[in-house]
Amino acid sequence: MSMSRTSSSRERLVIVGGDAAGMSAASQARRMKGPEELEIVAFERGHFSSFSACGIPYWVGGDVAERDQLIARSPEEHRERGIDLRMRTEVTELDVAGGRVRSRDLESGAEEWTSYDKLVIATGARPIRPPLPGVDAPGVHGVQTLDDGQTLIDTLARTQGRRAVVVGAGYIGVEMAEALIKRGYEVTVVNRSREPMATLDPDMGRLVHEAMEGLGITMVNDAEVTKILTGEDGRVRAVATEDAEYPADVVVLGIGVRPETALAKAAGLPLGDYGGLLTDQAMRVRGYENVWAGGDCAEVLDLVSGRRRHIALGTHANKHGQVIGANVGGGYATFPGVVGTAVSKVCDLEIARTGLREKDARRAGLQFETVTIESTSRAGYYPDAAPMKVKMLAERRTGRLLGVQIVGREGAGKRVDIAAVALTARMTVEQMTTLDLGYAPPFSPVWDPVLVAARKAVTAVRLRR
Repeated sequence: MSMSRTSSSRERLVIVGGDAAGMSAASQARRMKGPEELEIVAFERGHFSSFSACGIPYWVGGDVAERDQLIARSPEEHRERGIDLRMRTEVTELDVAGGRVRSRDLESGAEEWTSYDKLVIATGARPIRPPLPGVDAPGVHGVQTLDDGQTLIDTLARTQGRRAVVVGAGYIGVEMAEALIKRGYEVTVVNRSREPMATLDPDMGRLVHEAMEGLGITMVNDAEVTKILTGEDGRVRAVATEDAEYPADVVVLGIGVRPETALAKAAGLPLGDYGGLLTDQAMRVRGYENVWAGGDCAEVLDLVSGRRRHIALGTHANKHGQVIGANVGGGYATFPGVVGTAVSKVCDLEIARTGLREKDARRAGLQFETVTIESTSRAGYYPDAAPMKVKMLAERRTGRLLGVQIVGREGAGKRVDIAAVALTARMTVEQMTTLDLGYAPPFSPVWDPVLVAARKAVTAVRLRR
């Protein structure tokens, strides 16, 4: 086992994780300091760097033709920019007191210690794989990395049967169900919640349920998977709940993810309630001057509730990396927090949310009013005006906007950005009604649906004052 040391003439930055947060941090730090001032060494245990995990369902479904379209920057491109990116190399230990990391080359098995002056932890998240009998059987897939996506596509190509079961109905579960339908599979979704998309309130999730059934997907809600059944060949043959069995030639786990922080925990670094690393606004790990963390392995501040959350999104990861890179490169930047904005789709149904759900608001001890309106994406008389439903939460006494959920057809999803900006600015619903939004019949009714909901919320709040 060898030890590589930092030279006295320059600092060394070591990055654990070669995807969005880690390589954004590396790239930003390199912009600020050249190789003569800062050596950058990054470790990635997979085969790919800087890829879009969010795009995997669309690759599986055929909307994205080639895997490499999901790669923003290859290892070779990073190396050309003066970043020593070591692929297929897994960090196995963090020695924070000694300022070094131990790594293992997954091809040769060789191990070595690498010292650092500054450390960035960007280990991402791992798919939740419940400890069920049969969960590790051939034909059962999680989907988090490009390696996972390629393995699933290979399985789909050689599987003779056409029955698929998706376990879970969050973003990944819903998107993978649609992808499998496009692949010609008969799809069943087994979901432990009352409705799909638990990031929405159940009344809005019901709209997603109906759309999925409209695609031919069989929805099984309020059902807990108890085991994965296998055949004589050891491959998956069915998914079992307490009440039924659902035949399956392939199973996709879409239950969600958890922060990948086993290394950080073993090193004694501070973790939050969701198991993610705790950082300050500069993304520096609390209590550690030369250690930063970002992306899916870190928790973030919810600007609406004031609590910390774990949200695994590439948008946040890239921003974290930019902030970290600026700080380790000698500059200054902060990441203040999030409002919880997300958007997805099922076929042509667009699904969006930001801020708090009803149960989030109750958990935060807030009193609130909810309103729901139905409108259209364009002026009602304009061709192809599509329906949408908007739900809005506002604080009872102050009228402060707390959350918005939108489900509808073309033009619905990105309207949530109006609400995201309003939440960030801590606007009241009354202030929202005066927003100067763009209008023309092909784009919106005279009163945009979000503003119609705001007007109704103003009335609801006034009635309860």
